[in-house]
Amino acid sequence: MSNLSTRLGLSRYSGLYVLAIFVIVYSIWLPRTFPTIITAQNIAANLAITGVAALGLVCALAVGAFDLSIANVLGLSSTMAAALVVRLQTPTALAIVVVLALGVAVGLINALLVVKLHIPSVVATLGMSSVLLALDRFITEGQFITPLPASFTALTSESLFGIPTPFVVLLVVALLTWYLLEHTALGRRMIATGAGADAARLAGTNTGQAVFAGLLMSSFLGSLAGVMLVSTIGSAAPNSGPAYLLPLFAAVYLGSTQIKPGRFNVWGTVVALVVLATGVKGLQLAGGQMWVADLFNGVALILAVGVAIAAQRRRGTRVKPPAVPRAKGRGTANPDSALRSAVVS
Repeated sequence: MSNLSTRLGLSRYSGLYVLAIFVIVYSIWLPRTFPTIITAQNIAANLAITGVAALGLVCALAVGAFDLSIANVLGLSSTMAAALVVRLQTPTALAIVVVLALGVAVGLINALLVVKLHIPSVVATLGMSSVLLALDRFITEGQFITPLPASFTALTSESLFGIPTPFVVLLVVALLTWYLLEHTALGRRMIATGAGADAARLAGTNTGQAVFAGLLMSSFLGSLAGVMLVSTIGSAAPNSGPAYLLPLFAAVYLGSTQIKPGRFNVWGTVVALVVLATGVKGLQLAGGQMWVADLFNGVALILAVGVAIAAQRRRGTRVKPPAVPRAKGRGTANPDSALRSAVVS
């Protein structure tokens, strides 16, 4: 049985098998609505927003940092973009630049808190998340900001050879992120830092710089996802960010069991995104209620972490508590990476 599992690649490509099962079952169950081009395009467009932000979260988790602010970076970015173009009549291009700069600023603040002040990333980004949510509520005053001009909504309304523009953006971001993490010196330093900050620092890696880069990219891509969200919907909804936190972590942790098991990786995350989006879409077409997505993502997150821990135990490894960072030196360790350690060996 183990030989068959190895030949089938179940340890690395189980998500693709699950996706095939979803497609077959839903196509039989919902022959008029599921196996259509429109459904495929909807799935691709819908997962793209979560996907871009999830790739940012991959960058943070790759260095052992939890970015709990990323969902509210997404939400505030969508609100800020809408407020700029609707209330202040800001040109679309300038509004996008300002919003992306906001994401960079949030990432810089998170990084300074974690790297320079040695505040655990869970605490720093949780506090930042609350600040961003307050700003979002201040700007929206509990009201939708609408309508956005056609020049803004056109950014995501087109398609390329039948592929929705948001999904094309996701693929481009995935390629760039994959290249950065896997084929650049900075990416190797980031992965080394996430695997063991103390060991990486002793080997001469500037772990502080790696954590800085991870948190910066996380917020930047979260901000880009916010721009995509408001462009797709055509309006900014108050408190839109928090709803994305669970799907983001579910996708990234499920992705850590795919392609390169035991590591947060780009293509595993993309596979997980497609699996989760397909599963949720099928249930929604079958008449599932709004809470179906939360239930599905929550179960997926629990299963992903559980499977990863079980795999570690089969390999004979033990989950060790993270090392406490030293208060001095060039880098930083990961005082809040207990949950991450449960997944990444």
